[in-house]
Amino acid sequence: MEFISGKHIPRRTFLRGAGATVALPFLTAMVPAGRLWSRELAKNSQTRLICIEEVHGLAGCNEWGATQNLFAPEKVGRDFQLIDDSALASLRPYQDQLTIVSNTDVRMAEAFTPPEIGGDHFRSSAVFLTQSHPKQTQGSDIYCGTSMDQLYAQRFGQDTPMPSMQFCIENLDQAGGCTYNYSCAYTDSLSWASPTEPLPMIRDPRVAFDMLFGAGGSPEEREARRQTRKSLLDWIAGEVATVKRQLGAEDSLRMDQYLNNVRELERRIEMIEVRNASGEERALPEAPAGVPDSFTEHMQLMFDIQVLALETDMTRVISFKTGRDAQNRVFPESGSDRPFHPASHHGGREEGVMEFNKICTFRVGQLPYLIDKLQNTMEGDSPLLDKTVVMWGSPMADSNLHNHRRAPLIFLGKGNGMFEGNMHIQAPDETPMANAMLTVLRGLGHEDMKSFGDSTGELSLTSASSVSQGG
Repeated sequence: MEFISGKHIPRRTFLRGAGATVALPFLTAMVPAGRLWSRELAKNSQTRLICIEEVHGLAGCNEWGATQNLFAPEKVGRDFQLIDDSALASLRPYQDQLTIVSNTDVRMAEAFTPPEIGGDHFRSSAVFLTQSHPKQTQGSDIYCGTSMDQLYAQRFGQDTPMPSMQFCIENLDQAGGCTYNYSCAYTDSLSWASPTEPLPMIRDPRVAFDMLFGAGGSPEEREARRQTRKSLLDWIAGEVATVKRQLGAEDSLRMDQYLNNVRELERRIEMIEVRNASGEERALPEAPAGVPDSFTEHMQLMFDIQVLALETDMTRVISFKTGRDAQNRVFPESGSDRPFHPASHHGGREEGVMEFNKICTFRVGQLPYLIDKLQNTMEGDSPLLDKTVVMWGSPMADSNLHNHRRAPLIFLGKGNGMFEGNMHIQAPDETPMANAMLTVLRGLGHEDMKSFGDSTGELSLTSASSVSQGG
């Protein structure tokens, strides 16, 4: 821990103990004496970006499902209404933070040549954040594009300890070739540092926790610390006390709340590990001990880790893959007993579409937990949600047809004024989803960017009369 006593605590303040390193959130004491609070806060308020991929599209992107407004609401513009059967119904309390973008296409996920026909599930994920068409290969000569999260991280994330973080829910550690002559790198990777560099994703909450709070120690030190059954906060208690002597009452309360959140997250991971090591039968027998069998519990743990990472400015860029294409997991909490992939092939039957919609609604229904966390995490006098862009979408639309036209896309948060919220944008026909992503990248600071993926121009994300503008 290093700071200038009597002046200010640097933004990059770490509390260190054996096998533990804990970064601090933004505090009033981090504003140098004599400087304006608003100016210093603005300097520490680079927009955060969370990109979340859904596989298999949505039931509301089926031709009949669209007529029922199961994804896009009937009204375009402000003050739209989400019906009870909408997959987005759980987001109604956050409508002022919600921007829905309908009618955009992910054509780069389509088959370009006859040998690619049928391989949509095995190239789609690689397309979502790159909007580039993957080279069909099972060899080492993979080629796709640089993903938007990595473009942002490479330019604006280099002054954080972790320029970006990548997370996933399902088992993605497949090796070699997948089906339809595609490398598993395309199926398992959401973030691409370059067209030939897919980035690995973290599934185990323990691994993610140690990345955030175990830096500076060896794996052996971290394991030894855990074996003592003491919280990592016990190892930094002396440093906590030293820092708190420098803080005012409000900062001290803020720090206590943050450390309590860290401890609660650590406790939950430990409980899951104990339960999964008990010898009882598991729903996910191949999963690491830190991975819960419950989809909801796993999602919430990963969201908690993400918010702590953003809150401490350990990173500003996160990608999150919530599923794996063609998976057969069952989600009992959704009210459906159908496996995910078979349910998505509903045959266009109304009954089948509504059954798949149960699963879609359940999966989208995990988002309010993240939005609540971001809304209730303050940075200065503003919620973190106001400074964050949460992009959720899918490179597939109607998975029954392996269709990539009119794919779902939504944004949550204000992104430091980039979004107004309470808006349904209906893009003109044949608008690439890449147009919306280009607009976001330019809003994030890439003003010099002329194109992204197969974009044809920008797509206004604040006006109901959205038109694609030539680049």
